[in-house]
Amino acid sequence: MKNKSNKPYIIHSISELHRLLELPKAKHPLVSVINFEEIKCFDDESLRSVSYNFYCIAIKKNFEGKMKYGQQYYDFDEGVMTFFSPMQVVTTDIVENLKLSGYWLVVHPDFIRNYPLGKAIKEYGYFSYTVNEALHLSDDEEKVVTAIMQNIAHEYRSVIDSFSQDVIVSHIELLLNYCNRFYNRQFITRRTAGSDLLMKLESLLSNYFNSGQLQESGLPTVQYVSGELNVSADYLSDMLRNLTGQNTQQHIHNHLIEKAKEVLTTTDLSVSEIAYQFGFEYPQSFSKLFKKKTEMSPLEFRQSFN
Repeated sequence: MKNKSNKPYIIHSISELHRLLELPKAKHPLVSVINFEEIKCFDDESLRSVSYNFYCIAIKKNFEGKMKYGQQYYDFDEGVMTFFSPMQVVTTDIVENLKLSGYWLVVHPDFIRNYPLGKAIKEYGYFSYTVNEALHLSDDEEKVVTAIMQNIAHEYRSVIDSFSQDVIVSHIELLLNYCNRFYNRQFITRRTAGSDLLMKLESLLSNYFNSGQLQESGLPTVQYVSGELNVSADYLSDMLRNLTGQNTQQHIHNHLIEKAKEVLTTTDLSVSEIAYQFGFEYPQSFSKLFKKKTEMSPLEFRQSFN
């Protein structure tokens, strides 16, 4: 498990997170609420920089030390809540004998993919790299957030039925809407941070994949992306490796897989038709890449939602 390189350690699943934190086996593979009082903070230097493959929403008290999200340090002077998107790099200066309290909600994107929240969650600004202020809560606001997280935990620990996922997703959406209100209250006067190269890349790829260019021109190349951003291909990949542990090609593939998941769950197109639509000459190449990224074949992924 030692991470001998400077790259962030990628935590792929919620089950893996439970193992690293020495917690009992996760009750649900795609959602979990973790009590900070029950965990031992990472004390392995190889886990100083980590990248989670899921959304992380935390309310924490008694935090000491420094935490960096992307290239900016989080301001914890008056803050207790943090929000991290999947595959973003979080770097924490290790503090010995840290005794945290509070709750940590982790949600895999696949859990909410078939719900409106699956798309809407990307619009919540506090998940952005440009936000580096932790959210400060009043006592009453803390009680609201804590109660919703406890309700989510209670729901997935109870007997699972056909309504369980709907109820949990509703609670998550309620939590995010409350946090949106709290953030607007806290930062009503702050200026929006300028877009950095990473944000420009994410915007460029989102527009490319959602505008029909994928069907017309095929998968964007590293040279195309770097040209659109007015930087060299080598510089862009080096910058991305430093920020996220992944190069430009991997970022392009991540967007492709997300788009493929959307098509697989919302259309009846065959895997071959999807592959050709995405510019693959051979459907096998598309299936191989999809399985490498998700550990499931395209058909297995589609069947998991039927």
